[in-house]
Amino acid sequence: MILETPAQRRALLDRSQTVAMVGASATHTRPSYFVFSYLRTRGKLNVAPINPAIAEIDGVRAYPTLAAYAAEQGPPDIVDVFRKPDDAPQVARDAIAAGAKAIWFQYGVINDEAIRLADAAGLDVVVDRCIKVESARFDGGLAMGGMNTGVLTARRRER
Repeated sequence: MILETPAQRRALLDRSQTVAMVGASATHTRPSYFVFSYLRTRGKLNVAPINPAIAEIDGVRAYPTLAAYAAEQGPPDIVDVFRKPDDAPQVARDAIAAGAKAIWFQYGVINDEAIRLADAAGLDVVVDRCIKVESARFDGGLAMGGMNTGVLTARRRER
């Protein structure tokens, strides 16, 4: 099912424990590193990087494929996709084969074939959303407009 409402995405995050992040990067300036780091340190989700080019990120073992992850850890609750849209159909096939319950296509990762494949296989599907932003929003770290509610204030700082 394609999850279009905030309530549906929140329910997915609330019932999930594991995320396999396809395309996670150890390069600190890449969005996939920032999202991985945030979810690992601030979220309730157990996040594993999936990237054949690296051995680990910040001490967390990376897996070369979703199949390797699933063989050792079991099926992930969510496969988070940080890949080019053209790569998304194969990632969807791999997520289905790994027994994932959901697939989350990050901002800009929009591919109709991949969405259809995942939806037809019964996966929950999130498209063109950031799992970090949604997680922070639902946990009180962001307002619906995206502002960090923990920092925004009308009061002047004392000097």
